[in-house]
Amino acid sequence: MQLDIRKVDPSKRKPIPTDDSTLGFGNYFSDHLFKMNYAPDQGWHAARIEPYGPLELDPATLVLHYGQEAFEGLKAYRGKDDGVYLFRHRDNFARLNASCRRLVMPEVPVDFVSDALKQLVLLERDWIPKSPGCALYIRPNIIATDAALGVRPSTTYLFYIIVGPVGAYYAEGFNPVAIYVADEYVRAVRGGVGFAKTSGNYAAGLLAQKEAKDRGFAQVLWLDAIERKYVEEVGTMNIFFRFGDAVVTSPLTGSILPGITRDSVIQVLKKWGVNVQERPIAIDQVVKGIETGALTEVFGTGTAAIISPVKSIHYKGEDHQVGDGKTGPLSQKLYDYLLALQYGEEEDPFGWVERIDR
Repeated sequence: MQLDIRKVDPSKRKPIPTDDSTLGFGNYFSDHLFKMNYAPDQGWHAARIEPYGPLELDPATLVLHYGQEAFEGLKAYRGKDDGVYLFRHRDNFARLNASCRRLVMPEVPVDFVSDALKQLVLLERDWIPKSPGCALYIRPNIIATDAALGVRPSTTYLFYIIVGPVGAYYAEGFNPVAIYVADEYVRAVRGGVGFAKTSGNYAAGLLAQKEAKDRGFAQVLWLDAIERKYVEEVGTMNIFFRFGDAVVTSPLTGSILPGITRDSVIQVLKKWGVNVQERPIAIDQVVKGIETGALTEVFGTGTAAIISPVKSIHYKGEDHQVGDGKTGPLSQKLYDYLLALQYGEEEDPFGWVERIDR
């Protein structure tokens, strides 16, 4: 498949933000995007990079009515020697295809979209922030495009990638956040689509997230949907707990996202000789661990925030402060190490980082 590139008219280029400290997250998008279409008789075709602009959709487009959609989130970094680096981007496309299989959508050709992504990122190189902790956020998305009503898989699809500069995901930056345990609502159940990165999963969490933020909390911590007893994940992150020399995280049983950063943290910790356990952990065990001092650190993991230390957990009307409420040493070490890997400043023993500008 050929990739056609049509560049934006220089007179219509957007102003690139010059102050990285004001970027926020998801507020700016670059001049170009990648698109390709799918049809049963053609497969994936019409691959192109073109000027950024609105999508034109029929009001009956299936994605708008039945939610057949999947997306990913990853970053490009301006790192060592002013190079442009990607971190585990092929794993993101592999996870996208896992979501596509569950949602009855065609898988994308990983080799081709990987190459197209690199060309898009390099075309938009000037949009990559230079400040530490900032990056170019990349959002691949696939949507059903048949114009029809009736609950069924679409036969046609649009896949596109947009990019834009981002700063810290949380306004607090790399500082501990307070999270709220949702025991009234549930997000996903085993056998459903909880492991897929699809918009419906996030829509299901919006009410609890709003209520948590209205109470002053940064995120929601979800419990399992059956017993509402076992910790699953935070709204936009997987979650880890440090008990003494062991680090515990919820197992991948089908109702939580298999995070790329989650897997990276597990592999790094194992390389460091840390006892990592993927097992069910009850919220009561978390609270007891905080009260007795056995639980010394809690942190979330995700592409957006990388590592997000947790200072307190609110459960059943009570705040439970983790340790001294500050960033723990392991959280800090993981954040520094992963950031150094992503920017090409640390030797990569895992083969995760690729410099794409040479």
